[in-house]
Amino acid sequence: MVTLVNLRAYWRFFVVVYQFSPLIVAYARDRRRFVLFGRSRNVDRATQLERADLLLDSLLTLGPTFIKLGQLLSTRPDVLPPAYIDVLTRLQDEVPPAPWADARAVVEDELGPVDEVFDDFDRDAISGASLGQVYRATYEGEDVAVKVRRPGIEDLVDTDLRVIRWTLPVVVRFTGQARAFSLENLADEFARTIRQEMDYDRELELLTEIRSNFADDDRVRIPAPVDGLSGARVLTMEYVGGTKISDVDVLDATGLDRSRLAEVLQRIYMQMILEDGVFHADPHPGNLAIADDGAIVLYDFGMSGRVDAFYREKIIDFYIAVANQDIDGILDAMIEMGTLSPEVDREVMGNVMELAIADVRGEELEQYRVQQVIQQVEDTIYEFPLRLPRNFALILRVATVVEGVCVTLDPDFDFIRVATDFLTERGYREEGARKVVEDVSEQFRRTGESLVTVPPKLDEVLDRTRRENLAVNVRLEDRNDVLERLAKRIVYGLLVAVGVLSTTILYSFSDSPVVAGVAGALTIPVAVLLYLSFRKRRGIRAKPQFTRQKLRERREDRSVASERGDE
Repeated sequence: MVTLVNLRAYWRFFVVVYQFSPLIVAYARDRRRFVLFGRSRNVDRATQLERADLLLDSLLTLGPTFIKLGQLLSTRPDVLPPAYIDVLTRLQDEVPPAPWADARAVVEDELGPVDEVFDDFDRDAISGASLGQVYRATYEGEDVAVKVRRPGIEDLVDTDLRVIRWTLPVVVRFTGQARAFSLENLADEFARTIRQEMDYDRELELLTEIRSNFADDDRVRIPAPVDGLSGARVLTMEYVGGTKISDVDVLDATGLDRSRLAEVLQRIYMQMILEDGVFHADPHPGNLAIADDGAIVLYDFGMSGRVDAFYREKIIDFYIAVANQDIDGILDAMIEMGTLSPEVDREVMGNVMELAIADVRGEELEQYRVQQVIQQVEDTIYEFPLRLPRNFALILRVATVVEGVCVTLDPDFDFIRVATDFLTERGYREEGARKVVEDVSEQFRRTGESLVTVPPKLDEVLDRTRRENLAVNVRLEDRNDVLERLAKRIVYGLLVAVGVLSTTILYSFSDSPVVAGVAGALTIPVAVLLYLSFRKRRGIRAKPQFTRQKLRERREDRSVASERGDE
């Protein structure tokens, strides 16, 4: 059996490599124009969009596992450039359902004979996804929805995960070190996420928990699971109908207030993420509906997640900073959450955040100002020191998708106003102000302690210095191996000097020129190594992100170019 799985994985590996080969060749030519030699080349946005379309087609061709991978990639701006994200967000989790005979085998293996368990069972699936499909049935006189895991999907997913692991080293070769780290984490996250989504026992647990959190809220409706009719591969719930949330014409015909629906939807997800710590993580329009009484219906809890207390606190800090338009607070929260490097250029990121807040608020943006900021981040947004911690990509995806749905319902939807009202009503902003006061009080207390404790310590240090009994330990960090390269150059230089001197002496005083020739021959390779040590790397081969020096140089280059244009 193991041999059969391996053979299937080997064959699948060649299929995947063949499917992605045009992209692999293109990325190889980006590094070296003629693959084996030549300079690197820059890729403009139009080319990136073409490649993203090619990637999208390849993912669709390769089937369910890679469709899910594409959906996950669309939430990871730390892995792909913006052009790819824009294209992959169009990837829909809709594939033709498997034949009923295969699905029936799964249902009967989990629950028993279909015709004996259910009063009636519709053989045509009402929806089909990459990992499962949903059927409508009747049980004890009540309409139910039966979610069935796609037959044979386990073997396919296991094979594809193995192929992704084998392919990862090839992909990493065409990325920078930071992207390679993110890709490895992404592979682990994807394997965990897709296996969780196939586990209907876990989905039942999360569905029940989220439903209980909204038990007293008549604005939300979550299907109730049917006792005794679920298993690891089958999940049976009450059938709750409704109008698809993106069908605005139908909603208008029913007289529902779309602005109110958008606000309620935003508040629902803020409660799940900030207060409950467990959330529905797949809020695309296919999983959201509006019941006849105006309640928002949530479907499909296979993609759900949890937020620990630390991240909930930091996300609240982030929202409060956004509500107060506190740019430094926003950046501090992002750094503490681990989504930004502490070494980020705060000036540039601050400008980006200011524009983002103004855009969300629908404010008029000065064109010159927008162009200025765009020039600062042009062709480098992909190189932002951005990282997404575990499970944080799901939160980012939820926030993005929910905002998109809200804007569909209400084009003038003000996300910041709703978030501000929510935080104020729940007392988070007051709590944040109280925390600031407590922090200031703590600083005063520590300052008072320092006034008492520092002078004696300083006096002790000065006394030891006077007695010449002070030792200082210094730790030198050399992340770019500058000292190592310098040491090599010194050693090579000494060897070359000794070699040249020895060759000269032997040539002058030895009777045999062969000996001098041997000494010279031994010196030449060392001299070549010395030369290459200067040629290989000039300075520190670090990649600064958004340093003020680089921005200053760009501004000077643009001003010189404009002056030449005026002349």
